[in-house]
Amino acid sequence: MALPGVGQAEMLATQFARLLSECTPASVAVIGCAGGNGFDRVRVQVTKRLVGIDINPQYVQELAYRHAARIPGLELYVRDIEESLAGIAPVELIYAALVMEYVDPAAALRNLASLCLPDTLMAIVLQLPGGAAAAVADSPFSRINDLAAALRLVPPPQLAAWAAQAGFVLLAMHQIELSSGKRFALQLYQRRGAQRPPFLRQAAPS
Repeated sequence: MALPGVGQAEMLATQFARLLSECTPASVAVIGCAGGNGFDRVRVQVTKRLVGIDINPQYVQELAYRHAARIPGLELYVRDIEESLAGIAPVELIYAALVMEYVDPAAALRNLASLCLPDTLMAIVLQLPGGAAAAVADSPFSRINDLAAALRLVPPPQLAAWAAQAGFVLLAMHQIELSSGKRFALQLYQRRGAQRPPFLRQAAPS
């Protein structure tokens, strides 16, 4: 994802950094954390607990090697978000970027709800169809091509419906387009009934 012709890694890290700056959460869970893209943007003086969850143990091991020394409050879990996430304490912000395309979104959202405090925000990045680029970009790394068979694009309205069933309300959404032509939607959710955060008091879903 970090190849110049793709640019996804930088975009995802930038969106994560923006959320950290606007929400200033004391605790965050990154779903599908892989090798820790964007973890270098975390200010440990503000975010004192950072949870990484990924189904791949090799990714989690590499993430620990890269970031454990710098982030004292780092917690890492090898878990499948289609199954129970019991045993992981709730957080103030959940970031799940390009994850819902590879899981059962309805099941995953029900399990992510267990990570929520009353005012928890959840940001989800979805890949959108169309644009000039392929859904999974060409790469010299052959294993990237394996993703194409598993990829299932999720329409944002459908995700919002599944999220509502899991107890989340959509606060805002915006689209992102890379120079490659690939398009994405970032949706921001909150548990139903929670107080709208100050930086979104005047905003509405778009």
